[in-house]
Amino acid sequence: MVLDGDTLYVADTENHLIRQVDLKTKTVKTIAGTGEQMRKCGNSGPAREVPLNSPWDLQLVGRTLYIAMAGPHQIWQMDLDKQEVSTFAGSGREARIDGPVGEAGFAQPSALATDGKTLFVSDAEANIIRAINLGPGAKVRTLVGGDLFDFGDKDGLGDAVRLQHPLGLARWNNKLLIADTYNHRIKLLDPAAREVTAFAGSGKPGQNDGNKPSFYEPGGLAVVKDKLYVADTNNHAIRVVDLKTKATKTLQITGLQPPQSSQTVSTGDVAPNAQEISLPIQKLRGTDANAVISVELPPGYHLNPDAPQRYSISIKQGANNQGRRQ
Repeated sequence: MVLDGDTLYVADTENHLIRQVDLKTKTVKTIAGTGEQMRKCGNSGPAREVPLNSPWDLQLVGRTLYIAMAGPHQIWQMDLDKQEVSTFAGSGREARIDGPVGEAGFAQPSALATDGKTLFVSDAEANIIRAINLGPGAKVRTLVGGDLFDFGDKDGLGDAVRLQHPLGLARWNNKLLIADTYNHRIKLLDPAAREVTAFAGSGKPGQNDGNKPSFYEPGGLAVVKDKLYVADTNNHAIRVVDLKTKATKTLQITGLQPPQSSQTVSTGDVAPNAQEISLPIQKLRGTDANAVISVELPPGYHLNPDAPQRYSISIKQGANNQGRRQ
């Protein structure tokens, strides 16, 4: 997300959309994407007509909205005045490749930050932090970290640094705070010196507050004055770090209720983006009939053995009117 006055821009990742929230009227408008997942990279054109692919984070510079497009391993841009989207950096190849923006390679860019002149990118799958100079002759360079499958938890300088799937990035006092997600830490990066030091977190999952805090896969960061707000994902909590003392506390939110859903569903555990397929009504005769239902998935689809599978059967008429769900 990125805030511009009373307007909040949201990367709606699973819907493959960019949304605009008016905080005064509490209204939401889709400004980019079709709702369908883009299957190839390199598209450009009217923002509402071009499909996106897993937009993960946003950053605003002037009237240009930069998009960390994790799916195709690219950075995109949206001209808010012209309402057009296009590729800004990345060839689409999943790799750590520096150089001109059209030739560079990213690996699931997941967070963005900027000082107005440079766009900083947390390149999660490559376990690195990148920098792109904005303006003519834009190039990508790696500030710190390893490479694909080259991860760890090591402070230091430049390529000697090891991170593990960093998902969050925020600027503070000309430095960058990194949510080093799978290391359960917050790191501090000096971009000029290309130096990373540990800032907060024990390196092991936990939810300890105080001067020696622990986190559990922190995934998002936001700085307000001298406070760092951390989306502590696997703790299902928002943590607040005092950037001067590093003391941490868990944010307590009272009296807040989620908005009522405008959709009517028959059960509370319907998956997001679920698709309902209606089949013709079938009639069976006989008092002792058996029905065999064969479910065949479309080409390219398969069942995930690690995820719950659900189906429902209902009998609309008959002496043994019943439903069954699993």
